[in-house]
Amino acid sequence: MSAESVVREFCAAVSKRDPELLRPLLAPEVVYLNVGVGRSVGIDATIENLAGQWSMFPDMYEYELVNLAAAGDVVLTERIDSVGMGGGAPTAPVPVMGRFEVESGRIVRWFDYFDQALVAKMFAGEAVDDLVPF
Repeated sequence: MSAESVVREFCAAVSKRDPELLRPLLAPEVVYLNVGVGRSVGIDATIENLAGQWSMFPDMYEYELVNLAAAGDVVLTERIDSVGMGGGAPTAPVPVMGRFEVESGRIVRWFDYFDQALVAKMFAGEAVDDLVPF
């Protein structure tokens, strides 16, 4: 499976919130860094991190690929990560840039970059139309 295919499958699986769909796509030594938030090392720690995000946003947690570029084993994604806490809180369509490195059909490194201040404005219900690229 190509690096691009692995990342496409992974992003689709994250939206399903099923750790068992993710495990075969992650290398045992995977490093996940949500830049500005924290680092996880290993499959279990990475899935635990995601499970924490899923529980933080029980109403909605979906990855939508907008653009994808691949060069060898490196895949860059431009995504909209839609998250929602429920209980009347707004849903936040967060623009995220991701960098994935794939070896032997598994993700070994995954780095996500996003604007935390923008997310805070979204959850506060502020108008952000002029602040997002879409």
